[in-house]
Amino acid sequence: MASHSRTAAPAAATRENADVESSSEDYARRFSGSVGRWFLDVQTGITLETLAGLPRGATVLDVGGGHAQVAPPLIAAGYRVTVAGSDPSCGRRLDPWTSTGQCRFDVADLQHLPYDDVSFDAVVCYRLLAHSIDWTHLVAELCRVAAHRVVVDYPARRSVNRISELLYGVKRSIEGATTRPYALYGRQEMADAFAGAGFLVAGEHPQFLLPMALYRLAGSGRLARAAEWPGRRSGLTGWLGSPVVVRADRRRPD
Repeated sequence: MASHSRTAAPAAATRENADVESSSEDYARRFSGSVGRWFLDVQTGITLETLAGLPRGATVLDVGGGHAQVAPPLIAAGYRVTVAGSDPSCGRRLDPWTSTGQCRFDVADLQHLPYDDVSFDAVVCYRLLAHSIDWTHLVAELCRVAAHRVVVDYPARRSVNRISELLYGVKRSIEGATTRPYALYGRQEMADAFAGAGFLVAGEHPQFLLPMALYRLAGSGRLARAAEWPGRRSGLTGWLGSPVVVRADRRRPD
């Protein structure tokens, strides 16, 4: 398996707790305004597409989902959602749904999930692989508890992220302290990780051709859509877009 690269070496960690930052109000502000809403609209559309075919009422585990970007639209679509977070603070943004019984939140060791094998129809995990302390083990754990499907996102090496070390300072100046070093992955190594856990990649959905930080700097959802349109029409986004949403399905016995 090819080694993955990072924009910078992150501080050593012993727990899978990158979701503490992505569950914060400061992080949520990165997805406010017209640009942020557009980011989430794109992500939601892809997420619902990757889960299509599961029956209404299917169970979905959202690992590291305290950002509350995934659970609400899944609840609205009729899925039964459980969110696993590494710390009680990761459940705060989910209060409107957990307090009314629409969603469950569990504090868990995300590298060793407290669920039996194939406990959920599907598992979703966004904003976590790029900061994981052991990403291949995390993928295996997601697959262990998923009966049918796993959906993750990751920043692609085959993209403008190749110059991410040069852009990191610019990105941090735009996004502030919520910007963190992150790993880049290749499509084959991601497929290999899933294959090792008994899953096959069934679909890949690159989201944006240009860095999201540049669109945040521009501050216009309309401008961002216009800038992305040529890449989508020409196929460049499919080739060089990032982050990539991956759907992997459990391999059926021969």
